[in-house]
Amino acid sequence: MSAEGGTKAIVAALGANLGIAVSKFVAYVFTGSSSMLAESIHSVADSGNQALLLLGKKRSERGRTAEHPFGFGRERYFYAFIVALVLFTVGSMFSLYEGIHKIQHPEDLRSPGWAFGVLIVAIILESFSFRTAIVESNRIRGEQTWVQFIRKAKSPELPVVLLEDLGALVGLILALGGVTLAVVTGDPVWDGIGTVCIGVLLGLIAVVLAFETKSLLLGEGAGPEVEKGIIEAVETVPEVDRVIHLRTQYIGPDELLVAAKIAVHHDDTAAEVAKAIDAAEGKIRAMLPVAKLIYLEPDLYRAQQAVEDVAAGS
Repeated sequence: MSAEGGTKAIVAALGANLGIAVSKFVAYVFTGSSSMLAESIHSVADSGNQALLLLGKKRSERGRTAEHPFGFGRERYFYAFIVALVLFTVGSMFSLYEGIHKIQHPEDLRSPGWAFGVLIVAIILESFSFRTAIVESNRIRGEQTWVQFIRKAKSPELPVVLLEDLGALVGLILALGGVTLAVVTGDPVWDGIGTVCIGVLLGLIAVVLAFETKSLLLGEGAGPEVEKGIIEAVETVPEVDRVIHLRTQYIGPDELLVAAKIAVHHDDTAAEVAKAIDAAEGKIRAMLPVAKLIYLEPDLYRAQQAVEDVAAGS
């Protein structure tokens, strides 16, 4: 569901941004508005970003190789991180430069009706894209707040599209405000101020995306609640005395690595230990289908050694 929803949201955003980018460039040619130019570059950058997300999803589906035994799931995180960099360098930096230049060297707007028309149409199209992202996110968001969803989501596409669409909508409103004030007051500096505000907005969104995708790239665990559930599931196996320690890590949005040291009874035979491991793996997969790689190490429980193992991460 998350993969299909992510793709649908990306395609909707890509289609909207391509149409919006063309209309904004046309409006810029007729008006000379820096806000319209900044928004045009923003839409072009967003279109490229959606193409990168689709490329990342496609490349992450490649099978395992000897060089990459855990597959290529994290490639989706890599391309999402590139999206953050593009949004910052192309969208934010260009908008700040253009806005400051327009404030220092103001130019009167020409044919502002073009800007108003295009911005209103763009707001409508972007709202459709944003609504699609919200609907698809709600399918998997559960009871999480939007902030929690963006911070905890392991599939990067929906959070990226959500933040991009939100930034695009707010940016369009800022551009509309800048152009409106420039026309009403007769002072084109307002157009430059609106452009600078767009640059600041895009920069903030890019920083949030960069930090979140960096965390995924470095490797995030399943979280305390999920790990507690794994421990409880494993410890229901009769042959397992307890879980000595547990490590989890997402090696892709749909693939979780689970590694644990489990205590078995000291007089168990090899066959009984193997049976315990198989049963524990079955319990984990039944509770958490995304746990596709499970490595369980049997051991005897020694309190002091367990403390040392947890501290050392062994």
